[in-house]
Amino acid sequence: MASWLPETLFEIVGQGPAPSKDYYQLLVTRSQVIFRWWKISLRSEYRSAKPGEVKEPHPYFLENSHLQVQIALVFGAKILDYVFNLCEGKLDYLERLSDSLLLHIISYLDLEDIASLSQTSQRFSKLCISDKLWEPIVQSACDDITPEMRALAKDVGWRQLFFANKLQLQQKFRKRGRHGHQRGSQA
Repeated sequence: MASWLPETLFEIVGQGPAPSKDYYQLLVTRSQVIFRWWKISLRSEYRSAKPGEVKEPHPYFLENSHLQVQIALVFGAKILDYVFNLCEGKLDYLERLSDSLLLHIISYLDLEDIASLSQTSQRFSKLCISDKLWEPIVQSACDDITPEMRALAKDVGWRQLFFANKLQLQQKFRKRGRHGHQRGSQA
């Protein structure tokens, strides 16, 4: 199953904790962990310092506490835990699916499950509120999508349109009509 995985499983770059100006890259491939750094300093002893790199096969990384501490200091404990999981073969296959495939899967969930899923990660939060998910949901829930509804959805979003009650929708249609009429008469 891992054969369809890309060579690079995870990559992150960042600056060291203050007051450091050094830059770091952490790369996890199918077989190794690569940690790179670039010293950025005005101090004369570091001006000629060359970038550094450590490459460790997964089993050796799991035993290298010095490298683990460096990664935790620069990128945090959550990133270190994630790298540990990758090195132990605990891969998040769901996270590797394309947005369009995930949206298709999410579209089969109940509303309560979509709400719960949206709280699991930033990526799922964005997917669960996206118009690409909610437009088909609204279309399946409504007999007819009027041009006014499409225009309103463009302004407020399909998710908002879905959850708005009829009274709110009527008020927004009227307000939109007045503003549109005023803009038209000013031109």
